[in-house]
Amino acid sequence: MDERDFELLTALDKTKNITHAADLLYVTQSSLSKRINAIEQELDIKLLIRSRQGIHFTPEGEIVLHYAQTAAAQMEEMRTALNTKRPYVCGTLNAGISINYALYRFPDILATYRNRYPHVNTHIVTDHSRKLYLQILDGELDVAIIRGEYPWKGSRLLLDRENIYVISSPAYKGLPLNEIPYIGHKTDSVFERELAQWIHENNIQVNQAKGIIVDSIGTCVEMVNRGLGWAIVPEICLRDFHGNMKPLFFANGEPFVRSTYLMYSDSALSLAQVEAFINIFKELKEEDSNVSL
Repeated sequence: MDERDFELLTALDKTKNITHAADLLYVTQSSLSKRINAIEQELDIKLLIRSRQGIHFTPEGEIVLHYAQTAAAQMEEMRTALNTKRPYVCGTLNAGISINYALYRFPDILATYRNRYPHVNTHIVTDHSRKLYLQILDGELDVAIIRGEYPWKGSRLLLDRENIYVISSPAYKGLPLNEIPYIGHKTDSVFERELAQWIHENNIQVNQAKGIIVDSIGTCVEMVNRGLGWAIVPEICLRDFHGNMKPLFFANGEPFVRSTYLMYSDSALSLAQVEAFINIFKELKEEDSNVSL
């Protein structure tokens, strides 16, 4: 067994599914199954039990998983200790980036980070904020860019507080929203609750039968551009939108806004590659502040 097998076992434990584990590891299901068989032959045990509900580790498999995860953690500790002795920033950065921020803001920032610190292995995952929040709580991520308000005992840096807009095609200008098809998009539960609150406060009837629901916010904006309906979206995605736009307010007068935070723990900050990543965002905040002045 080697470190790739440690990662394989961890993926199986996380997904409880051969196919999903293969997808997570970017390998074929066939090659993953062959490697599982090889481990079983090497250790002379039955590693997994397969069923319609997924896979389960046998008692012997649980022992193997435990020692594999312990060995993987010790290897990572060794690398971290060695990296502190090097004259340049290196190591692995495990960062989670919310989908919209990753699409519209993050590429330029990551390019800056990679140019400054080419010896750092950057492991970036993108997902909805709720999932990233749970991952950083579990210690799976060193740092996360999360949109929305989540309780956090560690440190966090406010990156942006943007308005939420209702948008529609110029062809619908002046028409009540109840007369226009609604285009919704998948998002996290926090934003969905706030969106539902605003719709309720404004007595808007969303006709699901005539409306459209899409996977991505980018697709949603493009459909509005094509005159297919109206939508509620954050400002981050409106750089190339030229239709009707109106910032939203709740019934109590408060603006409908979406905050974006950079979250990290104090222990993660002790890693040079994480500190370097955070410092780039602090520099950008300072530059924005100077421009505002």
